[in-house]
Parts: sequence; structure tokens; C-alpha cells
Amino acid sequence: MKSIPEEFQITELIEQKKYLVNGELKAWSGNTTEVFSSISSTEAYKPTLLGSIPDMGEPEAMAALDGALAAYGKGQGVWPTMHVKDRIECMENFVRKMETKRNEVVKLLMWEIGKSLPDSQKEFDRTVEYIYDTIEEYKELDRNSAKFQKHDGVYAHIKRGPLGVVLCLGPYNYPLNETFALLIPAIIMGNTTIFKPAKHGVLLITPLLEAFQSCFPKGVVNILFGRGRAVAAPIMQTGKVDVLALIGNSKSANALQEQHPKSNRLRLVLGLEAKNPAIILPDADLDLTIDECIAGTLSFNGQRCTALKVIYVHEQVRDEFMKRFTKRVDSLKFGNPWDDGVKLTPLPEPGKPAYIQELIDDALEKGAKVKNKKGGQHFDNYIWPAVLYPVNKEMRVYQEEQFGPIIPVVSFSDIEEPLNDMAESNYGQQVSLFGKDVYTLSPLIDTLVNLVCRVNLNSSCQRGPDVYPFTGRKDSAQATLSVHDALRSFSIRTFVAFKDNELNNETIQQLLEAKLSNFVSTDYIL
Repeated sequence: MKSIPEEFQITELIEQKKYLVNGELKAWSGNTTEVFSSISSTEAYKPTLLGSIPDMGEPEAMAALDGALAAYGKGQGVWPTMHVKDRIECMENFVRKMETKRNEVVKLLMWEIGKSLPDSQKEFDRTVEYIYDTIEEYKELDRNSAKFQKHDGVYAHIKRGPLGVVLCLGPYNYPLNETFALLIPAIIMGNTTIFKPAKHGVLLITPLLEAFQSCFPKGVVNILFGRGRAVAAPIMQTGKVDVLALIGNSKSANALQEQHPKSNRLRLVLGLEAKNPAIILPDADLDLTIDECIAGTLSFNGQRCTALKVIYVHEQVRDEFMKRFTKRVDSLKFGNPWDDGVKLTPLPEPGKPAYIQELIDDALEKGAKVKNKKGGQHFDNYIWPAVLYPVNKEMRVYQEEQFGPIIPVVSFSDIEEPLNDMAESNYGQQVSLFGKDVYTLSPLIDTLVNLVCRVNLNSSCQRGPDVYPFTGRKDSAQATLSVHDALRSFSIRTFVAFKDNELNNETIQQLLEAKLSNFVSTDYIL
């Protein structure tokens, strides 16, 4: 094993003994859970102990909820009634402090979830950029609202207001970026929040605790540690959560929703699982297609909701595609996240290699073959990506979202076959379509846009750029996450209306001149 570069070595354990509730970084003296990395720091393989986190339960969950409720104050709290420019100033202070923690967070991204150094750096930088873009978008939103409208003799001053208390749960595969894509717009719109980091990618939040504590009024951000069922379920059972913001799987989302006694009052912002297909037409440029399919299936080992999780290839180009694609899969470099040029890295979930092996065994029993030479080879913390063909609907790898390094391939002769499969699927996030003939592509695109929410032409599926809508149909999402849309997902239109008469006009004029109301204001934020 290569020696670990000095700047990435784990020199001391992170014993996380603080959590943030109601503006206080409270000391924890109860039970803790050890946090391990699947990356070994010794010659003989052994998971590396990174530190520990508090194992919290209902008392801490209720304290966090009380903090968030008090800060919201039934809409009368300091944060929800604060002027937009002041909320923006708090967020600007936070992101500046966050930027000073880049090296710490990047290092923990590599150790905790096995993300490569370039991808870990990209996740941090993209998150910072997302925050700055959100600030700019919020300014623009407020500028567009700094006016009065008049219809049928009634004036209206329409803005967007917060929804209340948001419970925020992020995923392990993008524990910083996707979590903050929920948390940041929720906070800046005037909501108060309770946030529990994902099981993997939890310690990397700890360098940011002080920034959250010092940059926002007390109770606006509350951060808990522990298992979701121990802390999230009791919070939901109170019925006092207004928004469930979750990126994960639909089982977790459904289980939490069911805990809420008044589900009609619960707003949902959900990014859930997907089974995004690639469809390769006979005239596809195979050089480009193979590049994009490698990136789509195996970026971060396929542990992305936007990953390509099934490849449909036309029988006319199947053999050539498979020959070249499998060779490329086997040529990818496996190693630790900081190794130069590494494309495949250790899997953070200890049970994932065994799960992938189950999918391989099931597919082999039902008639598939592993088409690449290295497919299914085991390492201590990895299993080599297996390209499976032919795959049918009876196989688990076709039915389940694999979320790991395994690539099912289906051959087709009639384009209706993949289209019908997509129509029957429980998921509807994205598709990658590879081909050139516009007479073939045109009707296909017109159908596909009604089956998924993003059609990627000769490109792999992805979330970014973050200014574009990120959503899905069916079990894949609820609400839309993008810089523009997320601000709307975490807010509601609210307005002051008055009839056009002398008393009202004079009153509003005085309100504007006095600058006493944060809502009734036509100030233009630069």
C-alpha cells in the first residue's frame, strides 16, 4: 500500500462532543457512536477509526424542536420578520467562515465517503458557489417584489414568506452539497431548521458548527447527531414540523411522513431514488457515447441518484459497444481518494460489496453473464464494476436502484421497448439519449420529456449546473431544487392588499416613508 500523503493523514481522532441547539454549542456526555472509514491506514487491511459522534435520542430532538419553534415564534420571531438584507448579511458571514474550513472538509470527504480528491474539492467549491448564487437569486427575487400591483381597484404588495420549521436530512453521497442545497435556501427564506447529517459524511459537518452558531440568531439552525429513527421520528410525531426536506430514498420519506399527525399541513421537498437509463441508438457516436456512459455509470462508483443505472443499446451497435465499453471499465484505476488519476475508490458502506455480489449472483442465475474480465473481483473495501448482459426484468439488478458499481445492459430492436419500460418504471428523473438523426430524435424527445424531467442529449445524466431545475416524476422527487426554484420550494407567496382610497394610500405612503416595516418596503437591494 502506498503511504498516505502527510496532509491527508489522520493524526488525531475527532471526538465530536458538541451539538448546536437554540444558539448554544452544548456539551455531550452521553453514549457515542464510533465513525470508521473503509479506507485502511495500515499495511494489513483494517478500517480506520476517524472519531465518534453523539448517539442522541428524543430529549435532544425535542430540545432542538423547541429551539426552532421559539426562533420562528409563530412567524413573529427575529429571523422570519428580519429584513431581507439582514438575512443576506448573516448568510454572507457564514459562507466566508465556511470557506476557511475547505481543507478540513475536503479531507473528511475523502476519508468518510471515499470521494476522490478532485471530486471532494469540487463538492466543496460547488457548495460555496451555490450559496453565493442563492444570495444573488434572493436579491433578485426581492428586487422583483419591491413594487405594488393594482387590479380592479385593489393594490397588492406581493412577496414570498417562510413556511415555518424545516426538518432537513441529507444524503451520504453528497453530504455537503446536497444537504446544503436543502438547508441554505430554507434558512435564507426565513424558516428555522433542524438538521441531522447523514450516517456517512457526518464528521465533515463538525468544522462548520461554530460558523452556524455565530452567524445566525439562536434557534435558526439546530444540528443533531444520531440515528434518524431516534431523533427525526419523535420530531415528526409532534406535528410541529412544517416542511420535511429530505434527499434519500422513498422508504425513509414515506416512513417519516407517516409519523406526522397532520400530513395535509406538511410540505415536502424530496430528492429520491432514480433508475436513469441510457438509450443508445444505431447512429450514436460510440466514442462520445462510451465516454459519457463511463462517467454516467461509474462517477463516484455509481453512488449518485443521477447515475446511469441501466443501459439500453440497439442490437445493431450492441457488440461493438460492449467490446469497447467493457475494456474501458476494466482499464479504470482503483485506489485511495488522494491517488493521482484514480477513478474508482473504496465504498463507504461496509455491506455494499456483499450487496453488489448478491445482485451479480441473482443475475447470473437468471441468464446474465459478466462481460468484463475484472467484473465482480473483490477487494477488502471494494468490488470491481460488473457489466451484466443480457439483463431482463426478472433480475433484481433491473428492479432495484443499485447505487453502486454494477452496470446492467439491455439490448433492444424496437425503440418502444425502452420507452415502455420507462413508462412502467416507478422512477422518472432523467434519461441519456445517444444519437444523431433529427427525424428519429424529435419524436423521441417529445415523448421522453413526459416520462422524465431532464433529457440529456448525447450527455450523461447529472444534477448541475445548479441553476437548472433538479426534480423528478413519480417516486423520484417532490418539489424542484435549483438556485431559482429552491427559494420558492421553501416559501409561500404572501401579500398586503388594500383598496384604492385616500386613507389607504396615505397610510401606505407613511409606512414606506417611515421604513418601520420589513415587509412593506420598496427598498432596492444592490
